[in-house]
Amino acid sequence: MSFDQLSNLESQSTTTRRGDDPNYSDDPEFQRLSQDLMTKLFTLTGNISRLSNEIALLGTKRDTERVRERVHDLLEESKEAFKEVGDGVKTIQSWEDVSPSQKYTQQKLAREFQANLTEFQTVQRRALEKQRSSASAARVALEEASSPSAEGSSPFGQQQSQEQLRLASQDEVDFQDSLIVEREAEIRNIEQGVTELNELFRDVAHIVSEQGEQLDTIAANVDDTRTDTRNADQELRSAARYQKNARSKACCLLLILAVILTIVILAVVLG
Repeated sequence: MSFDQLSNLESQSTTTRRGDDPNYSDDPEFQRLSQDLMTKLFTLTGNISRLSNEIALLGTKRDTERVRERVHDLLEESKEAFKEVGDGVKTIQSWEDVSPSQKYTQQKLAREFQANLTEFQTVQRRALEKQRSSASAARVALEEASSPSAEGSSPFGQQQSQEQLRLASQDEVDFQDSLIVEREAEIRNIEQGVTELNELFRDVAHIVSEQGEQLDTIAANVDDTRTDTRNADQELRSAARYQKNARSKACCLLLILAVILTIVILAVVLG
């Protein structure tokens, strides 16, 4: 079900409650927050798709610094957005005195959030693996460049060749080393983001689990109430039948007494 369909469902539910009063609506603050979270989740879905496409370019011939910048920006933007949405979902889940449509919205938001976050974490791990592979390969290449194999016909020629090579490649080595340091910092940043979002996922899952237990308890109480009501109805019906039979017996007894009394009176009068 899409977000638009969900909005239509909630609108229909709103206008059909409280005696079909069109002026009645759910808590406006709940409505505003839930709509805001749905919009942000929809945006995150698009970000994850774009991020997945950009990560696929890492380690290929189309891998550039611009691609890595876009990956970094999308990861950071999405991570912060998930934190914000997660806080909002936790607020929604703890809302008190919710209506049936609001309860449905709570469950819908929790499912959408968990599904999107799971997909984003998968993309995060892919980015982390590619960054690690790239940094490792770059580190090996840098070490090889820093220790070139020496060739020369004489010790003097060998020394001169090594010195020229060292001077010529030092700037490139320094540049590559700075890139490796940046990539390693990016790896640590992604790892931290994975850890933070794992904690957020557990928090929301814990809240949803607690709500599920509460719903199970409510459902059990409703079943118990239904059973008690059914038993009470049967007892009332039995009591009603008993009272009806008792009234019938009382009427018969009064009729018999009336007949006997009539006979006695007639006997006295006629005698």
